[in-house]
Amino acid sequence: SPALPLPSGINIFTDKSHQNPNPPTSSTLSTFKPISSSLGSSAPVESLKALINAVEEMKAENRDFWCRLNEGEQRTDTLEKELEKKKQHTAVLDSKITVLTQKLDDQENRARRNNLRILGFPEQTEKVKPIQFLQEALPKLLGLADRMQLEVERAHCTLAPHPEAGQCPRPFIVKFLRFQEKEMIIRKARERGALEWEGNKILIFPDLSRELQEKRRRFLDVKKQLREQGVKYGLFYPATLKIFLGSKDYSFTDPKEAQAF
Repeated sequence: SPALPLPSGINIFTDKSHQNPNPPTSSTLSTFKPISSSLGSSAPVESLKALINAVEEMKAENRDFWCRLNEGEQRTDTLEKELEKKKQHTAVLDSKITVLTQKLDDQENRARRNNLRILGFPEQTEKVKPIQFLQEALPKLLGLADRMQLEVERAHCTLAPHPEAGQCPRPFIVKFLRFQEKEMIIRKARERGALEWEGNKILIFPDLSRELQEKRRRFLDVKKQLREQGVKYGLFYPATLKIFLGSKDYSFTDPKEAQAF
């Protein structure tokens, strides 16, 4: 169709109604000039390169850190395994030491099987002749048969320091030649009950190691209760409590088990 004619007096290139109502000012143009100039410069590229280099360095440091961490974990795992082996080895050694200690204590007490420990005789009563003194004093003290000669292999006071005035005298350690004679003296001492020599209370005990004495001492409370109840009992070597009820007897090596019984 034919183009419509324009009204007279109107020019599309000169009509101000089609122009930008807010043309850019000189201040606006001055603001965009630095940005346009920076886009054309190399500063952002250099900054990006520096950032990439920093990231790469961090990655390298992290790799080194993880390598060291893995190495540390491996060493820790190896040390833990070695420690576990050492613990097992130590447990075996502790078990062997316990067994050897028990054997040594048993040998010590067997070496003392003919010995007695006698308490109560005043210091220097033996006058440097302990064997002769005991051979004369013990038969009178225990009411043994006349002319009975005790076969004493050796006798001496314990090696503790000389007691001061008012302190308890040192006990005698007496070794008899025969085990049966030592047992006879213990039996006679039990039969006679309280022993007294020239106004001094005398006590006679088997000569045992300190460890075995402690084991036997743990039965004191149980023995006291048995005596109060009139129950027969016996403490046998090394540290076994036997309780006699009627025709039966019961053995205990643990004081707690005997207490519960």
